[in-house]
Amino acid sequence: MGKGKNIAYVRVSALDQNEARQREALQGYNIDRWFVEKASGKDVKRPKLQEMLEYIREDDVVYVEEFSRLGRSTEDLLFIVRQIESTGAKFMSIKEKFDTNSPAGKLQMTMMAAIAEFERAMILERQREGIAIAKREGKYTGRKAISIPNIGEYYDRYMCRKGTKISIAAELGISRTTLDKLFREWTMSNHDQ
Repeated sequence: MGKGKNIAYVRVSALDQNEARQREALQGYNIDRWFVEKASGKDVKRPKLQEMLEYIREDDVVYVEEFSRLGRSTEDLLFIVRQIESTGAKFMSIKEKFDTNSPAGKLQMTMMAAIAEFERAMILERQREGIAIAKREGKYTGRKAISIPNIGEYYDRYMCRKGTKISIAAELGISRTTLDKLFREWTMSNHDQ
């Protein structure tokens, strides 16, 4: 088993921002490879993050200057750290003194998972409460049901391989999931006849 590489992920939110502060904080860690991202943390398409996740191998250590450079929410951070760990690499955040290789780091990961679950539950609870209030006030009627009168023609096209579900959904301006639901409902209603 060879020695892994020290890898740094640095992110600034805008093209005109400077990453010098983060680079300086990581300078003492003998970094072998730098991945520098100039994109908002909210952006799910962060090419340098994806490149780094594909690059890392077992025994590598991924360093960030602070948690917020890697993820914008506990859930996002936890997901990315788990991706790093799934390769056999370790993760370290300098500012928070967080190291997934230590018992304290493993405890922090467990606590982060609990916090992420709590955040999800709170969001869903607030959403349910908001919907209940809107329904009481007559302001919420739910989503409108999507109906396509000639869905059978599209289903036949799909079955005759004259179109894919993706192309038919795009043509109808609906999601693939909605198309699946409409096809399922149509086949069930026609099966009973």
